[in-house]
Amino acid sequence: MIGRRIWQKRSSTWSSGRIFLRPFISQNSNSSPYPCPSPVQKPSLLVFFSSHASSSLFCSVNKFVNLRIPYTVSRCCYSSHALADLPTSGIVDVPLAQTGEGIAECELLKWSVQEGDLVEEFQPLCEVQSDKATIEITSRYKGKVAQILHAPGDIVKVGETLLKMVVEESLFPTACSDVLESVRPPVLENANLPGSKLNEDTIGGVLSTPAVRHLAKQYGIDLNDVHGTGKDGRVLKEDVLKYAVQKGIVEGSSAFVSADSREQLLGEEQSDLHPFAGVDKTVLLRGFQRTMVKTMSMAAKVPHFHYVEEINCDAIAELKSSFKNNNSDPNIKHTFLPLLIKSLSMALSKYPFVNSCFNEESLEVILKGSHNIGIAMDTASGLVVPNIKNVQSLSILEITKELSRLQQLARNNKLSPADISGGTITLSNIGAIGGKFGAPILNLPEVAIIAMGRIQKVPQFADDGNVYPVSTMTVNIGADHRVLDGATVARFCNEWKQFIENPELLMLHMR
Repeated sequence: MIGRRIWQKRSSTWSSGRIFLRPFISQNSNSSPYPCPSPVQKPSLLVFFSSHASSSLFCSVNKFVNLRIPYTVSRCCYSSHALADLPTSGIVDVPLAQTGEGIAECELLKWSVQEGDLVEEFQPLCEVQSDKATIEITSRYKGKVAQILHAPGDIVKVGETLLKMVVEESLFPTACSDVLESVRPPVLENANLPGSKLNEDTIGGVLSTPAVRHLAKQYGIDLNDVHGTGKDGRVLKEDVLKYAVQKGIVEGSSAFVSADSREQLLGEEQSDLHPFAGVDKTVLLRGFQRTMVKTMSMAAKVPHFHYVEEINCDAIAELKSSFKNNNSDPNIKHTFLPLLIKSLSMALSKYPFVNSCFNEESLEVILKGSHNIGIAMDTASGLVVPNIKNVQSLSILEITKELSRLQQLARNNKLSPADISGGTITLSNIGAIGGKFGAPILNLPEVAIIAMGRIQKVPQFADDGNVYPVSTMTVNIGADHRVLDGATVARFCNEWKQFIENPELLMLHMR
């Protein structure tokens, strides 16, 4: 817990040239004509005493050596709770905590509580999404939700207040009035006490809910200009939409709200408002889409080259069919991808430079010991690349299970930072959607990425001159030309191709 400090200077006539730590005690001794300063009546607080004089002093449980030298005492009190958390009338702010290194803001996805709800310690309050993962915010306190300050879809800065809670004052330490009076937060003028109505919010003298404020923000409307028709002049969503039509922001009264936006206004899952015909719409990129902007902008500055190859997939198609026919677990679905991932790992063992990252500042290449193979996934929240850790040590069945777990988490937008970080090479299975091949861009700091097209039957000439149907897949390897050259990538691709076209070699080389 981060301690907050309050400094006070007091004059006395004894001195110490040392800094020492001792706990407060509840009474003073009169044995010395120069007693310790009056303590704060809180046994959990610790006090540092320091002096600007050079003479030394030894203090043991209020027994001091009287040196009769003038001095100045600097006192610093540390509490087990941040002073910002100390409540006025039992109301505390719940801020957005730091969710990860380098994270400055998050998008609020949804609330798990409503105003007026009773909340237990560690109960989920909301879900937020950074540019790395989705995080569940839980409560530090037991109390009642007094005021929700943000609506789903809002961008919240780290440290900004998410909501206000009414908590029991007994949960907080009682502090010395002369120390804490000057840092007590101001009384919230619009804060509702327990037992009163908690579902209204006053902003700038206008009563409205977070959802209504969010709708007004979307249209650029100042709520002070909107006439509220609700109780006590409260502004309703209908008032905002009516005002938007009157000012020409929205064309046509029949185009007020779609079904999806009604759910959003009721506090449910946010859905994008359908654009009105003939009206431009500005869309703010968030979450994983923001990450893609940053990473692709950086990757565009790196010199790429691409190597394209066709691979015969008849053998692994047979192997996949065999896995499916002998599968006794209905929860496991066998596909081509785990076989391709494992064969890729086998090839990486022979060509470690393909499984590396480049440090541009020191001009160093770091050869990664683990094969953490990332799989690009298309989700409702945007492109995300979770990775399967230590593929070199996993069986094909273990890879299948881990891939299924990551796909399920990606669909539900529940991937953790650990699932996304630490990748060493990326596979982009564009063929699952369509297309024969693509030209992938590096996922820095990795030095290689592979795009795989769909597997399709094509006619092919055999050595005997006859034409046979063959299942082929086109792969395109994008490489960082600062680290890899064309010959290395070609040899690596040949090694991978050999394992795919002859999967029995996997058993020969597996450990």
